[in-house]
Order: sequence, then structure tokens, then C-alpha cells
Amino acid sequence: MIKVAPSILSADYVNLQKDIEKVEKAGAEVLHIDIMDGQFVPALSYGPGWVKAIRPISKMVLDVHMMVQNPERYIDDFAEAGADIIGVHVEATAHIHRALQMIKNAGVKAEVVINPGTPVSLIEPLLPMVDQVLVMTVNPGFGGQKFLPETIKKIAKLDQLKQIEGYDFDIEIDGGVNDKTVVECAKAGATVAVAGSYVFNAEDPAARVQAIKDATK
Repeated sequence: MIKVAPSILSADYVNLQKDIEKVEKAGAEVLHIDIMDGQFVPALSYGPGWVKAIRPISKMVLDVHMMVQNPERYIDDFAEAGADIIGVHVEATAHIHRALQMIKNAGVKAEVVINPGTPVSLIEPLLPMVDQVLVMTVNPGFGGQKFLPETIKKIAKLDQLKQIEGYDFDIEIDGGVNDKTVVECAKAGATVAVAGSYVFNAEDPAARVQAIKDATK
């Protein structure tokens, strides 16, 4: 069964604590927190203060996805704020290895992220050092987009490399995830599913978390 990571990008900011409590009670293991700088992606979101505020109210794993140009500038701030996992895009820095080292040195799990147009081969040298790989299944920056089925091949390729090399990283998917699209992703090897609008735009977010879990039993 896949782990579910609701994305607070689609939550009700005025009632954020209530929304977080709903999905945690429903069995979501991870809370996905999208950080956007208005440069790497067009949209803007929140900073380390949000993570610091969320940390005391949830036992879920806080998965910070940095859609930020030159993420090295903020890694220590998010680590100090209480992130459990910090993800950086290979496309966002000229020094991806160093960025991942910084995350590990801060005592946080390191995640490398790839956009739909980026091949797995580009991150192969990094796989021995990461705890998670995030495969974007839409172009990053906006919620509510349609899942890109061609990204399933990348999930399968990563799973194959895990088996061959004996790696132990999670494969996370993000974008257009629902109880239908998650099925083939889980079969291909995905272990964590980020879901934003599918969960939080529903009348019953908890039921949507359960629907994803049931679909991947």
C-alpha cells in the first residue's frame, strides 16, 4: 500500500490546522509542503515560518519540496524549522550534489526532484546518496493539473535501478494524482503519492486519502 502525502498547497489556509488534522487522522503518513519562489516556478508560496508553525501540531513526516532557484540558500532554514525531508530540483542548481550534501549534513533526509522533461539518467550518479526521488508527474508550480502518463516509465526505470543496485530510496510522485492515476504508478514502483486538490478540494478529504490507499492495496 502506498504512503499518502497530502499537499497543503490545496488546503484551506484559514483553517490549515483543521485540514492537517483531518488527513493525519485518516492515515496520511506524510505532509507535502511546496515552497515556490516566483523564479524557478511562476507562483509564490510560504517560507520556513510555515514549517515551524506546522511542526508542533503534526506527527506526520514533513516533506519540504523546494521549487526554488539555488535552493542552497534556504536548506539550513528549513532544516532548523523542522523539515524531515528536503527535496531539491536537479534543474534548479548547478551544484546538485553539494545541495544534497548540505541537506544530509543538516540531519535531514535528502530528496532529488526531476521535472517531466528531465531523464532519470541525469540523476543516476546521485541515487546512492538520496533517501527519496520525487518524479514530477505534471510541470511544477500549479495545483490541479492533469497527470502525464509518460512519466510512469521514469518510475519503472528508478524501480529497476533500485533492484539492480540495491538502493533504498522512496519513489514519490506529484501531480494529477488521484485514486485512478495512482494505480499504474504504484505498479511501476512508486511508494509515496502526493495529492493536493484531489484531497483538499473534496468535501471529505479523509475519504480521498483512504481511496488512494485502497486503490494501491
